[in-house]
Amino acid sequence: MSRVNTVTLNPLANTNKKRIVDLAAKNRLPAIYARGEFVNAGGLMSYGPSFAADGRDAARLVDKILKGGKPADLPVEQPTKFELMINLKTAKSLGLMVPGVVLMRAEKVIK
Repeated sequence: MSRVNTVTLNPLANTNKKRIVDLAAKNRLPAIYARGEFVNAGGLMSYGPSFAADGRDAARLVDKILKGGKPADLPVEQPTKFELMINLKTAKSLGLMVPGVVLMRAEKVIK
């Protein structure tokens, strides 16, 4: 059984996306990432909060503040939209088959 490695969101990983993806590929390590940029760089798959939805949520909160709302009165919010991305080229190079039901759930599939 294959073990999947997880790369979390942190400043070190974010500034070394390509290097991390290349290292995983070189060592034939399947990995899941928190952001789609890693998949676009050649990573296997990502599952995490939608970057676009995060931006819209931030803009909505800034709008409330600019209209006189107090930041301390705004509730802490959790992400509500998550995205799954899969890189089939990387899966193939690792000798992995991604089930069709998983592919159907993905927002983006790189072929």
